[in-house]
Amino acid sequence: MIQCKDLVKIYKVDEENEVMALQGLDLDVQNGELMGIIGSSGSGKSTLLNMLGGLDRPTAGKCLVDGKDLLRMQSNELVKYKLETVGFVWQNNARNLIPYLSAIENVELPMLLKGRHKRERAKELLELVGMGHRYNNKLTMLSGGEQQRVAIAIALANNPNLLLADEPTGSVDSKTADVILGVFRELNQSLGKTIVIVSHDTELTKKLDRVVAIRDGKTSSEILRKTYFEEQHNKEQAMEEEETHVELAVIDRAGRIQIPRDYLDSIELGDSNKLRVELEDGKIVLVNPKNVEMIKQ
Repeated sequence: MIQCKDLVKIYKVDEENEVMALQGLDLDVQNGELMGIIGSSGSGKSTLLNMLGGLDRPTAGKCLVDGKDLLRMQSNELVKYKLETVGFVWQNNARNLIPYLSAIENVELPMLLKGRHKRERAKELLELVGMGHRYNNKLTMLSGGEQQRVAIAIALANNPNLLLADEPTGSVDSKTADVILGVFRELNQSLGKTIVIVSHDTELTKKLDRVVAIRDGKTSSEILRKTYFEEQHNKEQAMEEEETHVELAVIDRAGRIQIPRDYLDSIELGDSNKLRVELEDGKIVLVNPKNVEMIKQ
């Protein structure tokens, strides 16, 4: 569904300064997959989401979504892509919902923009996200969690193949967050939708099979549920290990990996950018060269 290779995005701040938000990012997402992307503020995760949603264009690299090349897409093709291929759920409900419209009217709006109107389809979608009893309620009559579920129905209005969610649980409590994630899981399983959820919340890793971590505009690691990683099919064992994950570092084409700052701090590297790389018993070991010198002395 998604294939990004060496993806670069450069923003021009002014005539003399530029910011590189994505620095050769690689990402593959399979058709029908439910996965997460995590990263701190400024890591590049929101920039990536904007690329995938057709809201911004890549500067360089390769970015294919559902077979469509976002780097070479014409403006009219991009409009069609945003209407038909991808659905977007924002953290800020003011971007998802029009306050003076009812829930069902909000869901109907993307259909009208596409040139069709199906009230029955809107009703089905609201039922699907557990909001069938709130058809005629407006924004002020819905809780934050209810608004977000209506937003998911809106994103599904034109039956997109890809659903993108930007911090969908960021403004609700943990109990409501679990309900919203449950809705995404149900949509993924019942409709086979490919769903990508972006968040800064590391707790997301405990609730999804696969989570990609982004740091400094590049994919730094993948966190996989252990039972998913080992492809185990024993349901009892899967339940026992449900909260157990394994994190894998991502190696780019040049053989580089990103090392977490706390790892470097633990070997007291300080401000130095030099490491000694050794091969010991089939393991690659990174050593502070100062410590090696101290041992020799």
